[in-house]
Amino acid sequence: MNPSESLSRSAIVPRRIAFEFPDDIAPHWIPGEAELSQMINGASLVMPYLEPFLIRTIRQALPQLSDPGLVADAQAFMAQEGQHFRAHRRFNEVLKSKGYPELAQIEDAMTAAYARLDRLPLSRKLAYAAGFESMTIGLTQWLVGQRHRLFAGADSRIASFVLWHMVEETEHKTVAFDVYQAVQGGYWLRVLGVLHGSLDVMRFSRRAYHQLLRTDGLWNNLRSRLRLAWQLGRFLAHTTPSLLAAMVPGHNPRQVRDQPWTVEWLRRSIALGDAAPVPLIDTADPAMPVPFPMVEPSRVS
Repeated sequence: MNPSESLSRSAIVPRRIAFEFPDDIAPHWIPGEAELSQMINGASLVMPYLEPFLIRTIRQALPQLSDPGLVADAQAFMAQEGQHFRAHRRFNEVLKSKGYPELAQIEDAMTAAYARLDRLPLSRKLAYAAGFESMTIGLTQWLVGQRHRLFAGADSRIASFVLWHMVEETEHKTVAFDVYQAVQGGYWLRVLGVLHGSLDVMRFSRRAYHQLLRTDGLWNNLRSRLRLAWQLGRFLAHTTPSLLAAMVPGHNPRQVRDQPWTVEWLRRSIALGDAAPVPLIDTADPAMPVPFPMVEPSRVS
């Protein structure tokens, strides 16, 4: 099967959005929320290592897929993840230039860690991929559903970038699960993958934001630690239910209702095609509406 042919038949859209990250971007890009800014920055640092691993894993599974529709979705998944990690890498380079040389050690550790993961059997890697993707469902519920509180007054360039990533995670939320089911299946290995994939990414994210806050001189500040604990509690309150649901027998990510804002973002963006530069979310607007203009339903049929 020609990859371009399979890609054209997928409902998942690999958008080539040229997010710009100029030098004037500040590490604390959410006003008054250094801790939340660095939590999200820490997660961003992981993406150029995690997402290429996900791509390699799905690519390795492709010869074992017999469903043309799933092949198409897998190809589109890889294309989207490729756009994600490249955008994160560009953002991370700007972040590191702001005086965080210690992050290089964490990047070296992630390079080694994902090289070790590459040596696992394909079944384990697919379980890891599906497990991590289950965490993004809860993460999207938090970041998109609480965007009004989380990103009020934030740098619209970064907020738009983060929420775009979450929207596309929703769009391809079933792919890693479907590939795992098609190639391997099995309940207990899937549960192990949920724990392995989610906890592994959380571990590296924590290591990154820990270092960022230490460099900022905030890690040993009591008020800062309390604010961090509050944000971590909110993160866990939204992601833990998704992880627990993913470990229930018979779980399928299709059972999770998508955020209406996410659905509208996808509807409008599909109608307009790639945007370069992408319209930015107005973080000064209390509603933070979808940035694309309204379109007639006939244009997305």
